[in-house]
Formats: sequence, structure tokens, C-alpha cells
Amino acid sequence: MNHGKQRLMGVDIGEVRIGLALSDPTGTLCTPLKTLVAKGVPHDQELIAKLAADYEAQAIIVGLPVNMDGSFGPAARKAQAFCRVLRTVTDLDVITYDERLTSHQAEGQLRAAGIKPSRNKSQVDSAAAALILESYLASQTDS
Repeated sequence: MNHGKQRLMGVDIGEVRIGLALSDPTGTLCTPLKTLVAKGVPHDQELIAKLAADYEAQAIIVGLPVNMDGSFGPAARKAQAFCRVLRTVTDLDVITYDERLTSHQAEGQLRAAGIKPSRNKSQVDSAAAALILESYLASQTDS
């Protein structure tokens, strides 16, 4: 399924916050959008579905926190459960994508921009969502 030439929403799920990002309509640029305070099922999924519709996204790409060895631990299973509920509240494709190291990369990008990640956790989350989306889009052009 190639989503390379349409607006997509990226999602980085966390225990406390959920980072969101959006691609441009050409699927070329990804921009951190906002960070939501996680409130639980199904509130979070309904809000994401509404925002995706408001921003005219054609699919939602959710980071899947796979362990470094490729196995699925509790966080990955929680993300999969999150996606199962999200799929019940939207007609959009909900696609999981390996997010290994995106939060670490996002922190590095913020540091390079002179922003302290420890004081700007919401920026880390939305930047991580943008990295998830960028990685997903790059994988689609490679295939």
C-alpha cells in the first residue's frame, strides 16, 4: 500500500503524551503538529481520528515500539491494542511502523536546535511522530 503522495498523520504513543505529526499533501515534508495529553481508551483514539479527519489525512501511521532485537514487548503489544481501537473509530488505514530510536533521534534534533529535551518533552513527542512519518514515507519510496 503506497501512501507516498497523500497527507498522512504520524502518531507517537506514550504513557503520558501522544505526539502527532502531519505530512504535506505530496507526502514529502513531515512537520510536528501537536502533543496530546493521554487520557485513555477510547478518548485518545477518537480525538486522533477527529484530528486526522480535520487535517484531511488519508491514513494514520502509528509508531510501533519494537525491541532492539525485533521482538514485541509490552509496549508494542499496547500500541497494537491502541491501533485496534483506533481502527474502530476511523475509516482511515491505521498502519503500524517500527519506531526504534525515534525518540532518541528527536531529542538529538532538539539539542542541535538549542532546545533542551528534558524541558520540552511535548516537543520530543511530536518530533518523534514526525520521524516515524518520515521513516514510513521513505520506506514507501524504497519499495
